[in-house]
Amino acid sequence: MTAPISQDTAPDAATNAASSSYYERHIFFCLNQRSSGEACCADQGAQQAFDRCKAQVKAAGLAGPGKVRVNKAGCLDRCAGGPVAVVYPEAVWYSYVDASDIDEIVESHLKNGQVVERLLMPPDLGR
Repeated sequence: MTAPISQDTAPDAATNAASSSYYERHIFFCLNQRSSGEACCADQGAQQAFDRCKAQVKAAGLAGPGKVRVNKAGCLDRCAGGPVAVVYPEAVWYSYVDASDIDEIVESHLKNGQVVERLLMPPDLGR
């Protein structure tokens, strides 16, 4: 059993955990499909965006351990801004429109660590 992390050691523990993470970054794409007729990311090209991101990450040599992982996700509960993707560990939420937006996220954020400001979701935009 491990001891709880105190306030004094929490930053160091977080830094150590981040530096030993299997992937440097994860990007999650909401691919949720709603049968109720409510707006959902699946109806707004989310699967195509996921496929493009995965292909771009692989083509750029960014995929794999210590690099980037592109993941599918169910509902991320930010439907009002859909389609959405989120990059961790930074917790940066994006709303995108087309393939060029995905290419910019890959090149700027996933490759170079620079957030794409124009695609950021407002922090209070939920479902």
